[in-house]
Amino acid sequence: MLLNLAHLLGEWHSGFRVFNYLTLRAILAALSALLISFWVGPWMIQKFSEHQIGQRVRSDGPQTHLKKAGTPTMGGALILVSITAGTLLWADLANRFVWISLLVTLAFGLIGFWDDYLKLVVGNSRGLIARYKYFWQSVAALGCAFALYWTAKSPAETTLYVPFFKNVLVPLGTGYIALTYFVLVGTSNAVNLTDGLDGLAIMPAVLVGGALGVFAYATGNAVFAGYLGIPFIEGTGEVLVFCATLVGAGLGFLWFNTYPAQVFMGDIGALALGAALAIVAIIVRQEIVLFIMGGVFVMETVSVILQVASFKLTGKRIFRMAPIHHHFELKGWAEPKVIVRFWIISVILVLVGLATLKVR
Repeated sequence: MLLNLAHLLGEWHSGFRVFNYLTLRAILAALSALLISFWVGPWMIQKFSEHQIGQRVRSDGPQTHLKKAGTPTMGGALILVSITAGTLLWADLANRFVWISLLVTLAFGLIGFWDDYLKLVVGNSRGLIARYKYFWQSVAALGCAFALYWTAKSPAETTLYVPFFKNVLVPLGTGYIALTYFVLVGTSNAVNLTDGLDGLAIMPAVLVGGALGVFAYATGNAVFAGYLGIPFIEGTGEVLVFCATLVGAGLGFLWFNTYPAQVFMGDIGALALGAALAIVAIIVRQEIVLFIMGGVFVMETVSVILQVASFKLTGKRIFRMAPIHHHFELKGWAEPKVIVRFWIISVILVLVGLATLKVR
């Protein structure tokens, strides 16, 4: 929106052409999303409190969580508002990747909103029935996959690139649709499982989102892509602006979500953030790197899978409680200790992921 205005004003004064620089617009997008979060956040939290849209705590979980009952939830709406506003303000709205990223994020956010609404407003403890949730996630993921596949302009857009190896390329063909589906649905649910402690999910999402922005910028620049040995895909650089809004919105949300949280993310935020990370990784062809950088999300998901499988097969549990962050709580770790240590792990994994840009 503002980019188009800058183009018009640039004909009148050359100083406005500075907004053509992608890096400047990314910085402004992050700051805009952050300031919108600060501005809208207190109002949203107040409204959630007034309508008694508060957290329901499991009685069989860590006893320290009982005091969190009633904390305003569905704060993910704040993240979505900030991401949407920042993207519409500073991104090139003629870019297909920008629209696909934004629409997929909002679609998964809508699914999460419906689940939260049923739990917190209607009072249905089950929320959206699992098969219906997966059905609508599948619809959104497949719609995105087909859109990207049909609009692909080069073979690079549907090829799987393996990190650390310069010449290991796997043309996917229609298999690209299946991969996109599993990455989108899997990542959105993985982030949702991680969202169990104050600030636990949002900071890794911010770190991974920022790192994916670096990949987007490099992938959309022919010179950088050639030097680094990664695919060049025209137009992906603009996704940096979307990633920047995710970082700004995430940090703005963390301001209110840090321990002890004033607001919780809810499914509306967790599903949307997972989808946002997944779609960017798919666009820049770094699905495997996402698996590395999002290792905390992977660890949380695997802990749930192992716990369920072990209990069904042997009648015994591997962890005191799953996801694994609850296991450490029940071992006596204070909540802030669990959160910060998981953040540290995320920083390490993101650095490993960024190293794949050069180590080939």
